[in-house]
Amino acid sequence: MTVSAAPEAVLSHLPRADGSATYSYAGYTITASANGPIEAQRRDEDPYRALVDVIVRPAAGVGGTRERHLESILESSLRQLILVNSFPRGLIQVVLQIRTTPENEYVNTKLVQAHLNLPVIPALLQTAVLALLSAAVPLKATATSAIVAVLARDDAKEMIVDPTPRQIEEALSTHVLAFTSHDDLLLVESEGDFSMQEWEKVHAAAQTVCCRPTKKAGVDMVLDDEQHATNDMRQFLRTTMEGKIAADLHWK
Repeated sequence: MTVSAAPEAVLSHLPRADGSATYSYAGYTITASANGPIEAQRRDEDPYRALVDVIVRPAAGVGGTRERHLESILESSLRQLILVNSFPRGLIQVVLQIRTTPENEYVNTKLVQAHLNLPVIPALLQTAVLALLSAAVPLKATATSAIVAVLARDDAKEMIVDPTPRQIEEALSTHVLAFTSHDDLLLVESEGDFSMQEWEKVHAAAQTVCCRPTKKAGVDMVLDDEQHATNDMRQFLRTTMEGKIAADLHWK
C-alpha cells in the first residue's frame, strides 16, 4: 500500500455558519459549512425526523449530474450518523465546496471522467463530518472513509490506498469504503471487475486506514511496518477535535 501525506483540517473558520471545516488530503481541498437544526420549509418538513440536505459545488463551473449523484450518496450516509429523530420538522444543511483537486484529474477523456465520482467521496464525507462536529450537531457516531484501487502487478494484484488519478485510470477496480466509529461499515461504492477475495482484501486495507487496530478473540492485531505508516483517519479525527476543544477552552 502507498501512503499519502498526512491530512490537515481547520475548523470553525466561517463566521456566518453554525459550523465549518476545511479539509485537505490526497490532493483534494474541501470547505464545508453546516447549519442546523433549523426550521424546514413547510413543503419539505417531516413531522417525525429532520431532513438532511447536502449541496456539493464543483471546483469550477456549475454543478450537474455528477454533483447530484454525490449529494445523494452523502445524504444517505449522513442521515445514518445524525440523530434525525431528535429534530422533527427540522433541517440540517451541509454545503461542500470543492476548492482544489489532484493534478491531472481531468486529463484523459471519458475513461477518467467515469471514475471521477469515487475519488472525491472520502474527502467530501470527512469534511462534512468535521463540519457537523464543529456545529455541535448531535451524532450517533462519527465516520471515516478511504479509497482503494486494485492494480495488476505482474502476476499479482496490488491494493493501493489513496491512488493517484493515473493509478485510478489503470485500476482493475476502485472502491470507496466508510466506517463508523463503532467499526460498522457505513458506505461502499465500487467500480470495475473484482472477485470476492479481492474485495475482502480491499475491505481489510480500508479498515486499517479508517479504524484503529482492535483486539479480536483475545488476539492483538499486528500490522507490518508499511501498515503502521498508513494514516489512521480515526485518530486524525479525534486529534483534530481535541485541538479545537483545547483552543475553545484556552480562555479558562
